Amino acid sequence: MIVIGLTGGIASGKSTISDMLKELGAAVIDVDLVGRYVVSQGGNAYNRIIASFGRNILMPDGSINRKKLGNIVFSDREKLRLLNEITHPAIIEKVNEITVELQRQQKKAVVIDAAILIEMGLDKHVDCVWLVSTDRETQLHRVMERDKLSSENAMNRINAQMSNEDRLKYADAVIDTTQPIDDVKNKVKELWFSLQSGEICN
Repeated sequence: MIVIGLTGGIASGKSTISDMLKELGAAVIDVDLVGRYVVSQGGNAYNRIIASFGRNILMPDGSINRKKLGNIVFSDREKLRLLNEITHPAIIEKVNEITVELQRQQKKAVVIDAAILIEMGLDKHVDCVWLVSTDRETQLHRVMERDKLSSENAMNRINAQMSNEDRLKYADAVIDTTQPIDDVKNKVKELWFSLQSGEICN
């Protein structure tokens, strides 16, 4: 089984690429969903987050207000580092559990979709890294629209992540989502068939 690490900045278009790969036959692990699981009530990071950030980040039902927590950590690098120290090991453990199960099901390829794949160290758990790239202006617009954030809050979230220039050092392939959608689809298919023939991810 081949494991592809799919990464790129927030709102770069990773979900669109994941959907394309799913249609081609890959199993996809969405690390955002895994992250939500580990910080949910009963998740293995929940109690530590409350102990570190206080109960004022909780919703009335006891769940963590992810938007409120996000606004706190994305404007303070030290607090972001603390949150990452709590959540990253829990996420990696869960991703590895899911990967083992998918291997048991004899899946041919698994995509680990993670904006901070490299920062987390998840790149060490994959066979190759595919970078989804877009320009900063498009990225900023998408974050503001999708998450209903001010330009300042949106830029804080973008700047909290590794730059594409740094991600390129780890990438085995690049998918540019500023291109027309048909060109993007063709690029994904090209990479997929190269994967099947053993040309990449060796």
